[in-house]
Amino acid sequence: MCIDAEGEAEQLESFIQEILTRPPRLARISAWQQEELPPKGWRDFTIKTSMAGLEQKVVASPDVALCPDCRREILDQADRHYRYPFTNCTCCGPRFTIIYSLPYDRARTAMAPFTLCPDCAAEYVNPGDRRFHAQPVACPACGPRVTLLDNKGQPVAGDWLEQAASFLRQGCILAIKGLGGFHLAVDATNHEAVTNLRHRKGRLTKPFAVMARDLAMVQKYCYVSQDEAGLLAAPAAPIVVLRRRPATDLAPEVAPGLSSLGVMLPYTPLHLLLLQAGPPLLVMTSANISDLPLIKEETKALQELAGVADYFLSHNREIVNRCDDSVVAWRLGETHFYRRSRGFVPAALQLDLPDGPDVLAAGSDLKNTFCLLKGREAFLSQHIGDLATVETQVAWREALERLQVLCGCRPEIIACDLHPAYFSTRLARELGSNVVGVQHHHAHLASCLAENGITEPALGLICDGTGYGLDGAIWGGEILLGSYNGFQRLYHLRYVPLPGGDQGARHPWYMAVSYLYYYLGPGPGTAAARELFGRQGPALEIVLQMLSRNFQLVPTSSVGRLFDAVAALCGICLENTYDSQAACALEEAALAAGDEQASWPPYPFALTGAEMDPGAMIKAIWQDLQQGVAVPVIAARFHCTLVEMLLQALQLAASFTGLRGVALSGGVWHNSLLLEGVSRELAKRGFTVYRHRSVPPNDGGLALGQAVIARTTWKEETAPCV
Repeated sequence: MCIDAEGEAEQLESFIQEILTRPPRLARISAWQQEELPPKGWRDFTIKTSMAGLEQKVVASPDVALCPDCRREILDQADRHYRYPFTNCTCCGPRFTIIYSLPYDRARTAMAPFTLCPDCAAEYVNPGDRRFHAQPVACPACGPRVTLLDNKGQPVAGDWLEQAASFLRQGCILAIKGLGGFHLAVDATNHEAVTNLRHRKGRLTKPFAVMARDLAMVQKYCYVSQDEAGLLAAPAAPIVVLRRRPATDLAPEVAPGLSSLGVMLPYTPLHLLLLQAGPPLLVMTSANISDLPLIKEETKALQELAGVADYFLSHNREIVNRCDDSVVAWRLGETHFYRRSRGFVPAALQLDLPDGPDVLAAGSDLKNTFCLLKGREAFLSQHIGDLATVETQVAWREALERLQVLCGCRPEIIACDLHPAYFSTRLARELGSNVVGVQHHHAHLASCLAENGITEPALGLICDGTGYGLDGAIWGGEILLGSYNGFQRLYHLRYVPLPGGDQGARHPWYMAVSYLYYYLGPGPGTAAARELFGRQGPALEIVLQMLSRNFQLVPTSSVGRLFDAVAALCGICLENTYDSQAACALEEAALAAGDEQASWPPYPFALTGAEMDPGAMIKAIWQDLQQGVAVPVIAARFHCTLVEMLLQALQLAASFTGLRGVALSGGVWHNSLLLEGVSRELAKRGFTVYRHRSVPPNDGGLALGQAVIARTTWKEETAPCV
């Protein structure tokens, strides 16, 4: 942005300081400079038309939640914006989800078809009005309109708001077109409605997020700290994972088996109006089938959701860029990301990197995001999802094409995971020949270092479910020494066979059988497996045969698979119907132990050579199960043991490397007991702990690490590939 200002020296200095110290609500000043020029005789305030074709310095802003001023107008019967579901101003409203290209002018957005009425036009050109140059500005006379349809696509007679609210109170399922796509909504206190939604969507146990009318309603169902309230009310308006209150009227099917609940406040006028008129707490879950992308088109919603939704609340403003809700929590005094998407994308992460070629990092196959690295700015995409379907791969390509335009990035290097069978790897190689393969856990380490501004080598404690290792094994419990330039593997969880590959990850009892067989021995292990999992019938015998014949087994050092095994041994999760379900169940069991867990000693374990060996722990857990020890006690001791084992291995690594900085990355660090326990104990021992604050520790942040590694290790003689 360039500002030409004329006036007395004292006035100009005051003007500059006002901008620097009190910028507008959404302004972020990353750098500035001033230059004295001859006067031009300016006498009024003018915003010049944006000039295309210049070197791009500004990208589109993230979508911003409804501001207090617009909320007041929407609820004021005397205001012309009363009950208008697309009210916005310069402080709020859609940005990223409606923009085609830059510069960010109305003609390049989904608002182009809506001609401003005289009242809106007057506000738009008035420098003193808060809607001055607000590109999505609209009102009932000139803006988009809502329609309520039945599941055959026919309009429903009557007032859309009253009818939609009534349908929700009756237990109906509504598909609602929001900012970045459709949601499926039901009354969150209606047991039958929530059960019906689960049945129709085919989402049997994965927790639903809810949207609450206001903070008071959130506090009725959850414990909310001041920091968590700040996250809920932030301009990004993410889903915030909170601790649930017991004995409320929330339908238990909303988040079965969990003591937490993902909650958000209404971030658009449409959501606000619906929650004011209808039930004050709604399930608000992404409208898609199975692992397909979030639906953003009305025609597609009517086709694919006709058997799911009873009614469709839609509108005629196009969603240009689909964008799922972001998910965060407050952990250890900081924001902890589960998913970084709406409200944060496409804001850039500022990195401490030397300049170099533009980079595209393709990310992982699970929880995919990609990253565009331009100069010292990293642009992570919105949440794409799992790349196993053709539809999601198409969505990946579309999102890449759009984000490249918005940030002016022309990648010369493409980074991808080393796994030869990953869809993300194939997508990367389809884009060009200059492709850099990056080991999965090295990328996790680099991602954490990059967002913390660490350019020197550090230790990395990388714990997750799956990552292709340099030896062809499945890694996931690693202590690395590394930087952007490379890494060494110092310690790892001892290898155990993974029966069935992906099936083994879906069925935690597979890993339980493997651990029993491996550590108790073939005879006792087989007997124990049959005692615990005999109901699995022929499937169990197939797994035992695979182990006895060493058939189709891949060794794994995954901490995620260790969580699976212990959860299955305890009988609390035999099938992962969603990612990390067994680990979540085991954490919940440990939390149920309460404050007593601190008094129980860890199970035994061993550190041998470069291995962290949990064999003694597995044997002890089996003995506890035989003796009828309560599952919460076993789960709590398991967490304590894992913390202690990782700490001891890190201390050994630090003793011979001399390094005291430790980066924690990988999806296992969503576990609050593990994160808090390891972070606290490392700090007590004088370590500096680097955690993720701006991107998720899971694979949703992996592309950032791939990008910085590729940039750091690039060769100047390579030819452009895109």
